[in-house]
Amino acid sequence: MLSEISIRNVVLIKALDLELGAGLSAMTGETGAGKSIILDALGMATGARSDKGLVRSGAKKAQCSASFTIVGDHKAWRELDIADVDYDKNADIVLRRTITEEGRSKAYINDAPVSVKLLSKVGGLLLEVHGQHDGRGLLDPSTHLRQLDDFGNHLEMLASCGRAYVTLKSSVEAMENLKSRQAKSEEDRIFYEHAIGELDRLAPSPGEDLQLANERKLLQQAEGALGELRAARNALGDDGEYDTRIGQALAGMERISGKIGDADNEAGQALQVASTAMEKALLELEEARSAVGVAARAFTFEPGRLDALEERLFALRAVARKYNVDVDGLQDLRQNFGAELLALEGYDENLANAETALGRAQARYDSIADKLNAARVTAAAKLDKKVVAELPPLKMERAKFITDMNETSDGPTGRDQVRFLVSTNPGTDIGPLEKIASGGELARFSLAIKVALAGAVDDSRQKVMIFDEVDQGVGGAVADAVGRRLSRLSANGQVIVVTHSPQVAASANHQMLISKSSQAGSTLTHVVTLASETREEEIARMLAGEHITDEARAAARKLMHVS
Repeated sequence: MLSEISIRNVVLIKALDLELGAGLSAMTGETGAGKSIILDALGMATGARSDKGLVRSGAKKAQCSASFTIVGDHKAWRELDIADVDYDKNADIVLRRTITEEGRSKAYINDAPVSVKLLSKVGGLLLEVHGQHDGRGLLDPSTHLRQLDDFGNHLEMLASCGRAYVTLKSSVEAMENLKSRQAKSEEDRIFYEHAIGELDRLAPSPGEDLQLANERKLLQQAEGALGELRAARNALGDDGEYDTRIGQALAGMERISGKIGDADNEAGQALQVASTAMEKALLELEEARSAVGVAARAFTFEPGRLDALEERLFALRAVARKYNVDVDGLQDLRQNFGAELLALEGYDENLANAETALGRAQARYDSIADKLNAARVTAAAKLDKKVVAELPPLKMERAKFITDMNETSDGPTGRDQVRFLVSTNPGTDIGPLEKIASGGELARFSLAIKVALAGAVDDSRQKVMIFDEVDQGVGGAVADAVGRRLSRLSANGQVIVVTHSPQVAASANHQMLISKSSQAGSTLTHVVTLASETREEEIARMLAGEHITDEARAAARKLMHVS
């Protein structure tokens, strides 16, 4: 429900805060008083196309906000979730928009900045304007298919069709992917076979790159190391010279010890230490020579080993660079190439399976889409009959209404394109609703359609419906028929009507009087919500004109009582 409108500096309105109630509300007043301005401001707040022409003369910017009280699982909540806009389900959704005198526009939902596109999307879920002031609702042909499906209660079939379409689309994509791969499969096969053969011949092992690099480094240093080891062995007296000298010295120590005996004195002890040290020196000299020999043999490699090693290492690295991996990744690459080649070898079988799956998906979709089309044809005939039945009481007995259906491409809602076509008079061409009908006719056609749809499982009860100029060019019994139909619609949702008809106004639960006045050289629009007594006077004025008679007041009371 639209609970409040707040308007600032929009054309003739300087400041207006208007609260609205449930049921049917009528906006009345003299022509030019500003009723259309309120609709323009409301359209601005809900994302309709607006421009700087709405900014009141002398003001910097125009602003309008609209507060909606909604309950239950409303589609607006989902849109706010998708857009990540905060909301409280226990509070109103507030749509607001400003337009500067330069034409710059800003949009807000619950005071959060949003795009005008999102504002329009959410506004379209909350409000429908039937008339020439808003191109959404029934004037938007893209909504006609949904209106027909709501009328026919096709919810389950639509859900099945959507699921079948998802499966069909997935099957088509799988087939296209396989076919695109088929075009290059032979080229890929040659590549994978060559690469696998190359990697198999090379047969890299884990860690081989590091192992070969370390051995290469050792081989590159081997020649210098052997020279140093030879020099070390020479320095250790490999010819026995040092052994002879030490042996001679040791023999001398033994001769001295023989002469002095085992004297337990300082000299004897010193001789014993010297002899032991020399014996040790002989042993360690031999161990040193042996260790140097072992080290030298470790640096002795078979001829050509370095060349062979480098050839292997460079081959590994070259192949790794070729396939843009490191050497340790070559084994995994070989497995991946093998899997790809295996997949190519099973291509024919995969393609046959994909063709079978696509055929089943297409058949399933065709079956559901055909049933949905048949249901829509039946529903369209019923809707046409119901709408046409509503037209004579609305002074459109010679008008025609046709739900036109054409086939289009496969889609999640089937392959039907629906558009409401009308003809207002005999002999005139039938054409789109939004192009053929005048302002008043548009509103009355919309009213007839909405009345025909009243029993459908649609989202109209979640929307505020505004009818503009619905009583244009009619009066008496026709206006009374319009009022009764608006009243019936308002039983399931809030309806606002802009009217000059006393019969329509009398049918309302609430009435707002729009007037204008001139002050200090400027003209301003005012809105007053009428109480019961003042409503009677206003409806009497609408009946009698400037001079209100007792008969007019009595007629007004009767209209209000009957309504």
